[in-house]
Amino acid sequence: MPPSLYQATFEMKSFAASLILFCYTLLGLSGKAEANPTCRNIPGSAGFPSPGTWDALNSTVSGRLVKVVPFAKYCHSLPGGACTDEQWTSALFRSTIPGAMDQVNWEQSYDSTPPSLCLRNATTCGQGDVPLYSVEAETVADIQAAVKFASKHNLRLAVKSTGHDYLGRSTAAHSLLIHTANMRNITFADEFLIGNHSVGSAVTLQSGVHIRDLYQAGKQNGKIAVSGAAATVSPAGGYIQGGGHSALSPTYGLASDNALEFKMVVANGDLLQVNNMSHPDLFYALRGGGSGSWGVIVSATFRTFPTFNASTSIIILAASNNDAAATLATVHAQHIFDMDSVRGAQYFYFLKNSTDTNAPTLLALVSYIPNTTTSQNLAALTPFLNASLALPDISLLTQNLTYGDINDVLLLQADDSVGTNTVLGSRLIPESTYRDSPATVGQVYKKLLDGGSKVILGHMVAGGKVAENANISSAVTPAWRTAKAHLVLTNDWTDSASLEEIDTLRKHFQTEQLPILEAMSGPNAGAYSNEADPLEPDFKTTLFGPNYAKLSTIKSKYDPADLFIVAAGVGSERWDESGLCKV
Repeated sequence: MPPSLYQATFEMKSFAASLILFCYTLLGLSGKAEANPTCRNIPGSAGFPSPGTWDALNSTVSGRLVKVVPFAKYCHSLPGGACTDEQWTSALFRSTIPGAMDQVNWEQSYDSTPPSLCLRNATTCGQGDVPLYSVEAETVADIQAAVKFASKHNLRLAVKSTGHDYLGRSTAAHSLLIHTANMRNITFADEFLIGNHSVGSAVTLQSGVHIRDLYQAGKQNGKIAVSGAAATVSPAGGYIQGGGHSALSPTYGLASDNALEFKMVVANGDLLQVNNMSHPDLFYALRGGGSGSWGVIVSATFRTFPTFNASTSIIILAASNNDAAATLATVHAQHIFDMDSVRGAQYFYFLKNSTDTNAPTLLALVSYIPNTTTSQNLAALTPFLNASLALPDISLLTQNLTYGDINDVLLLQADDSVGTNTVLGSRLIPESTYRDSPATVGQVYKKLLDGGSKVILGHMVAGGKVAENANISSAVTPAWRTAKAHLVLTNDWTDSASLEEIDTLRKHFQTEQLPILEAMSGPNAGAYSNEADPLEPDFKTTLFGPNYAKLSTIKSKYDPADLFIVAAGVGSERWDESGLCKV
């Protein structure tokens, strides 16, 4: 959204702003406050910037500082006084709005007293966990100015590219946001140099580039880069910092395995060129060391490969009850290695719209196989399909196959459907579980479904080159190198849910689902940090494994004051849940 559309809301010298500051003083929040080195400054703190100081920052960034409002409140400002359903659920639309998150729950502050909420049909609207201001960055200088401003004034800082964020890391209450959605340059190079050494074909993406943009440009240039499946993920944002899984991972490894260089603004405001020769320790951390902990990525350069044709199949099976679904899960586990020889990948989803054990469950499988035709794709899946359809209470609902350029095959849709209240929990499932104990898989699915789980997402994106890259020096948790699948459980609620119900659902993965899932993953197993539970009690082990101590040392070197703090991120154990005060 162009900054000019927000400019009317940014008049810091207005009577309303003065009145707010006067009220803070009257309540004793600013007049009696003293600088507190253990807490960030918020409105009412003695060190919080004055309206004139904010104006000065706005001038420095060429008028690209905007006042941020929650998405629901923004919708009320539109003609007609509301967003359409299409706008509310569009990740593309939300990515242009600084106060919007893909999952609405990350805009809310459930734990404040009283809770600060801004819901779609509410008559009142609190600021919640939405930043106060945003620099809608278009240049490196914009980012540097915002970083230096936050550091000088001891402000909570948040960084967002597109907002595709399942842990709420790209928003924070009382914060200044750096929003890089407008930085969308894409540059291909046949020979990319690091120092004087060519590392081959590559593409450089600014941090606002969407995956859909990358695939469209890749097709035009005859190239493919390892990236994800959701159209609005930013490959050069949180995706790469978390490691980045892909349907291409069995063939080429994780996205972070293929990262060659970063341009990044770090906590002191410097722009660094980061690769295996320049700042190699930070290069290590940026490849899997967690999203949002290291600075603001301006651009990332990825290895590219010549484009090729691939096939994909979408198959939906129906199991008439939980027992049948559990048996189907066992059969799937027995056949999960069927595509290894052709480096295939698969997303497999168990979906149920009822907690009734006798209600049907759907298994949707989306399978990608490089350099194969649709008939070869189907042949690779036939052993599983034959075994599944021989079971009682299993039926085939859908079978669609497509073939084409890999960029087209990977981009299934132009936008992502969002706008719900959703939290995740996940674990990386070792290859040994599927090889040695497929019956355990069925037992786990049975217990999860019987316990009311409605969505169990599976990503067969490990093994192959991911395992072969075990000796790459990167911060990716070693659990990726021995895994076969990444399993995700989701918990959702509607806006009508009570605070007590929401609290239960936010904790449901840890209290109810994880003890069941550990029969598959084993205790103390790893998880993919971009699709995990931010309430992981031992996130250092779960998300980073033995790499955490090294990452903590690197963090202290480049960000000694912890300017970049996010939930379950490196250094976050030193701060409270809000990231505002040290503990």
